[in-house]
Amino acid sequence: MLGDRITVVLKTEHTEKLRNIQVKMIRNSTKSISFSHVLNLVLSEGLKKYKV
Repeated sequence: MLGDRITVVLKTEHTEKLRNIQVKMIRNSTKSISFSHVLNLVLSEGLKKYKV
């Protein structure tokens, strides 16, 4: 499923944390895991806190 293409600027520390999550997910999967997929998963979990 394709979404909107947007440009965002992330803090380096956040990018590193997201990349670490991506590495862990790739190690536990036989599939490719994109950075966008990881970012969307983290955003989805974060947005649940705001009940959006």
